[in-house]
Amino acid sequence: MSAPIEPRTLAHVAERAHAVVDEVQRVYVGPRTVPELLLITLLAKGHALLEGVPGVAKTTLCKAFASTLGAGFRRIQFTPDLLPADITGTYVFSPREGTFQLREGPIFTNVLLGDEINRAPAKTQSALLEAMQEHQATIEGDTRPLPTPFIVLATQNPVEQAGTYPLPEAQIDRFLVRLLIGYPSARDERGILRRFLEGSPQPQQVLAPEQILAMQQMVGQVHVEEEILDYVVRLSTATRQQARVFLGASPRASLALVQAARARALIQGRPFVIPDDIKALAVPVLAHRLVLTPEAEMEGTQREALIQKALEQTPHRSA
Repeated sequence: MSAPIEPRTLAHVAERAHAVVDEVQRVYVGPRTVPELLLITLLAKGHALLEGVPGVAKTTLCKAFASTLGAGFRRIQFTPDLLPADITGTYVFSPREGTFQLREGPIFTNVLLGDEINRAPAKTQSALLEAMQEHQATIEGDTRPLPTPFIVLATQNPVEQAGTYPLPEAQIDRFLVRLLIGYPSARDERGILRRFLEGSPQPQQVLAPEQILAMQQMVGQVHVEEEILDYVVRLSTATRQQARVFLGASPRASLALVQAARARALIQGRPFVIPDDIKALAVPVLAHRLVLTPEAEMEGTQREALIQKALEQTPHRSA
């Protein structure tokens, strides 16, 4: 059993987390929960999928978030003709040295923004899948570790289907959370216009990579009671028993929910997980992992509604 986190350290982490969200919101106008979920994903060593129509500031959000971390940032615009080597890099012959030298691709960074990930073909998506799952890249048979910390922030347009390749279930399951970025409220949109006219502020660095790594280690020290584990298992089981669900939340989904809950507890200054952590994260962590029946797909059933139903049917205390 790991040593408990000191109260002073917890307070400092919560203060830094609050500062990160504040800095992002100087640029990104939207719900505070969105940058909070990005930070939770980073500390839980996961990846985030952002869905929304074009023009709702998904890329702006990711850039602002990366700026607060003091970490490397690269962006890839996914297209149907993108090759795995365009992501991972390739060996190039150097006439001066007389040897082949690795020209690293954009994946060798800390924060990787993959714009319109569903436009890439399956072979390219598989190269990204290795990086997301194993934190490594294989280039012409040579496996190299990626920098730490490492997070993929991928965006996709859920409406436009022409020229896209739907993400396979195995890859969707590697995203810790999916965030649905909708249209802003009238008040927020007015704020966006005002900031554009006045010149958008640049977010300041709040964290450093070594601080992020230390916080990621602290997540592993956050205590989880057996009662919380039972609640997660019952919740995942409830998703598998719904008539409109073909495949419910897997054990990997349960693990992801527990890890995200530990990260949420940490940034709120708590050394333990509470049921509210599970309830707050169930939709963004579990909804995108559900595979609906064909009938439910045709009827336009919302996965988020099914998770809410599972939450309502599952008390956090066992009978």
